[in-house]
Amino acid sequence: MSKVRTRFAPSPTGRMHVGNLRTALYAYLIAKHEGGDFVLRIEDTDQERLVEGAVDIIYRTLEKTGLIHDEGPDKEGDVGPYVQSERQKKGIYLEYAKKLIDKGEAYYCFCDKERLESLKQTVVEGKEISIYDKHCLSLSKEEVEEKLRSGVPYVIRQNNPREGTTTFVDEIYGEITVNNEELDDMILIKSDGYPTYNFADVVDDHLMGITHVVRGCEYLSSSPKYNRLYDAFGWDVPVYIHCPLITNEEHQKLSKRSGHSSYEDLIEQGFLTEAVVNFVALLGWSPSENREIYSLEELVEAFDYHHMSKSSAVFDVTKLKWMNGEYIKAMKFDDFYQMAEPYMKKVITKDLDLKKIAAMVKTRIEVFPDIPGHIDFFQELPEYDISMYTHKKMKTNEETSLAVLKEILPLLEELTDYSNDALYGAVTEFVKEKGYKNGYVLWPIRTAVSGKQMTPAGATEIMEILGKEESLSRIWNA
Repeated sequence: MSKVRTRFAPSPTGRMHVGNLRTALYAYLIAKHEGGDFVLRIEDTDQERLVEGAVDIIYRTLEKTGLIHDEGPDKEGDVGPYVQSERQKKGIYLEYAKKLIDKGEAYYCFCDKERLESLKQTVVEGKEISIYDKHCLSLSKEEVEEKLRSGVPYVIRQNNPREGTTTFVDEIYGEITVNNEELDDMILIKSDGYPTYNFADVVDDHLMGITHVVRGCEYLSSSPKYNRLYDAFGWDVPVYIHCPLITNEEHQKLSKRSGHSSYEDLIEQGFLTEAVVNFVALLGWSPSENREIYSLEELVEAFDYHHMSKSSAVFDVTKLKWMNGEYIKAMKFDDFYQMAEPYMKKVITKDLDLKKIAAMVKTRIEVFPDIPGHIDFFQELPEYDISMYTHKKMKTNEETSLAVLKEILPLLEELTDYSNDALYGAVTEFVKEKGYKNGYVLWPIRTAVSGKQMTPAGATEIMEILGKEESLSRIWNA
């Protein structure tokens, strides 16, 4: 068998969509699982949609996610150039289109916009499309040459049959057959001289030795046209692996409006790159073992594209947050603190021990923007409802809490050591002497010093951070 070669061929049109990241990831995993090559090719044939700086986004995203390519525009191999506009300038696509014309598998089309708009519409798979009527196929060789000499604008179209069927095989969706009457004579070379996405893909994949083509299931309907091109050239057809659609929780196509459709959106929302890669890997693929947390190296080892699903994959934000929380818990503290510090300084300007506060929240957050809401009370005691002092399990209410706070206040005022150990020791000794339950005393204190229902630490840990003066002030306030 030949060496496995996959490619990621993005168009530089903006941020990298989650679906594109998944395509890159699966292509990378398939290649690396088999000890093969992962190729980066920039597809910029649609010049009108190009976005400045988007190529840099592609490089940056691949580098940060660890999807390091073996060949590409910045890593020349033997089959470059790896940018389609550069390949177009070398005349590669026009050369191969003319080969198809010589074989009768393609033809020049000189129809203007008005004539094309006058063609009748045909319904295919519920969509109304215009099927070209092969008008220019009937032009004689002399007529074609005359129009070319005269500079009449043209495109080059694929010459597809109108009768019979075309069958192709996808590794995930199996054997698929379409009626040839549904196959439009798609444009191969546009009037600006650039190839269409479909044609450039076939030519480049063959010339670059791509063995496995990974792409979204939205390209399934185009695959018969690809196959006819491969057959027309007499080339081997690569292995097709079409990925299932990614939807939101309402089973609608993931869109930019969702706020988490691109890799950079997710990073800006406080997700870790490793968690995003792990999560995206599971959008349409199920590992053979019962686990969900994988490093990139472990994914390379475990990935088998035969375990991919046909069904749409739901982008479950709740699951991603859970997974991100697991990665945060596993982070080295210094790395965590470096990322957490900017979020902490948004709400804490006092001279407090931020490292101790960071240690409190490390196991309690799912994304970094959660941090301010967990710790803002350290900066200033919020307004709170005294009904929070009532807790059935602790057997506390407003009256009992007030009594406990008054009772323990002198002890806390006398205490000079406000370390957590000293505070906890003093409070538990007080509890023991009075015959109370721990929560009966600690719940009112924690509520008094935090003003919050939920806190990242217990009463005495919070008091250690606040210090004696602020802790007593808050208890007096209570």
